[in-house]
Amino acid sequence: MSGAVARRVVVSGRVQGVFFRDCTRREAQRVGLAGWVRNCPDGTVEAHFEGPAQAVDELVRWCRGGPRHATVQDVRVRDVEPEGLDGFRVR
Repeated sequence: MSGAVARRVVVSGRVQGVFFRDCTRREAQRVGLAGWVRNCPDGTVEAHFEGPAQAVDELVRWCRGGPRHATVQDVRVRDVEPEGLDGFRVR
């Protein structure tokens, strides 16, 4: 994906069991991003977003609120190298 940026995001709070992963997948597909999202054993949700910078930024902003039943306490974001992924998956 030419001109793509990528960010790794770790979201903490009440983020598991509230459809965070599926809602993230739907939002990523809506804005045209590739990547993945997964639950972590420590109760956080981790995601990898890649695509146009504006769309990546939009999805990172969305994560700060999350889906309706989530309570986001913190979002850690770091730049990473794009992996050339195709599509967005829940892991």
